[in-house]
Amino acid sequence: MSNVRVAYADPPYIGCAHFYPENEEVDHAQLIARLCDEFPDGWALSLHSPSLRIILPMCPDDVRVMAWVKPFAAFKPNVNPAYAWEPVIVRGGRKRTREQPTVRDWVSSNITLQRGVVGAKPETFCLWLFDVLGLEPGDEFVDIYPGTGGVMRAWEKYQSRLPLLGAA
Repeated sequence: MSNVRVAYADPPYIGCAHFYPENEEVDHAQLIARLCDEFPDGWALSLHSPSLRIILPMCPDDVRVMAWVKPFAAFKPNVNPAYAWEPVIVRGGRKRTREQPTVRDWVSSNITLQRGVVGAKPETFCLWLFDVLGLEPGDEFVDIYPGTGGVMRAWEKYQSRLPLLGAA
């Protein structure tokens, strides 16, 4: 496969728009349709576990649900069990060869603190996501909700390290 064009969407989670300056709920059906239309090579969508049963039926049948497990997470009073993982819906990406290391369908990484935007993803999560999508130098990666810019900084770092790892 030649270069791929993929996207990552980390919109405000359902019912959480009030945490963001725009204060607008996202039309997830419209977002998923956009991802499928504009990014046929692949895409990933972050969401919170309470919305998985709402959003998953909107997705094509060939998606996979991955997990971001958070060993250190914000514990809220009177919420037990705690929300210590988040689903990530993934579609497509570059197929890996048998010679390449197998990527797990989950990543364990602590939440970020004081990054300026609620829900900013840690670098470890981003690097795992790029591996899940099988990204290589020259691929186009689009962050649909750029927030703090941390995902794109991680993408730049990922691309610069790939030649050192022998990726083609």
